[in-house]
Amino acid sequence: MSILTRKYPFPQSSHWLRDSIIDSAIVFLILFLLQPFGFNMYQGNKLLLALLFGAVTFGCCLLFGQVHKPIYRRVATWRIWHQAVTVLLLILLVSIGNYLVCSVVFDFSITFSSFLLFLYWTLIIGVIVTVCSISLSYYRHLRNQLEMLLDKTTEQQTDISVTIHDTNVRGNDLQLPINDLLYIEAQKNNVAVSYMKEGKNITTELHTTLAAVLDDLKDYENIFQCHRSFVVNLNNISSAQGNSNGYQLKLGKCPTIVPVSRTYVPKLRSFIA
Repeated sequence: MSILTRKYPFPQSSHWLRDSIIDSAIVFLILFLLQPFGFNMYQGNKLLLALLFGAVTFGCCLLFGQVHKPIYRRVATWRIWHQAVTVLLLILLVSIGNYLVCSVVFDFSITFSSFLLFLYWTLIIGVIVTVCSISLSYYRHLRNQLEMLLDKTTEQQTDISVTIHDTNVRGNDLQLPINDLLYIEAQKNNVAVSYMKEGKNITTELHTTLAAVLDDLKDYENIFQCHRSFVVNLNNISSAQGNSNGYQLKLGKCPTIVPVSRTYVPKLRSFIA
């Protein structure tokens, strides 16, 4: 029960038309390509029938979106149970719409028991559509949070330089603007520091450890250890792709893809939340 009363972590999409098209397309593809629930036994044009169910789903989603908007605006804090009820009501509406169409196409009598059976199968498809929808929402949420973080910290640290110490007796410390730093990779007894200089990507090796580098940069919130061998500057992330098992980060024009291992994913989420 405590989970249901928590704030829903993703912002509500304002693109109901686009989301309705995506949901109806998923329904169409499932029916036409997989042909589940006896759909393959239909003797008529399966393409047109799948398109019909997709169109009904689109109409139901669009209608539901228009009703949902004013309700969402009136709720001060949208919680997980609100979202769960919303999804269930949407699936119920889609079930009713498609059930009525199905009764006309297959010419059978409308009964409560047959509707419950139809609702059961619709729930199965609804789970697939919901998982896809939440995955897209999470990706958009992560991307938006990253963009907000980058805009904020980059502006704050424009004139800040950092020093990474080389522990070798004849080594030279590396000093550079923090916004030019891309990532640091542990390599045996050295670290490889990748940074931008005059528009070029440069990598310099220093004789030190990743732990020592993290200690040097501990006062900077945008320096983040994303892997046991990598430290990344969040200011320079241009894209992030992946899931709960890990992410791959692209840093500006740098060709190297920096991994975020599964261990550090929760920390990354809390860092940018």
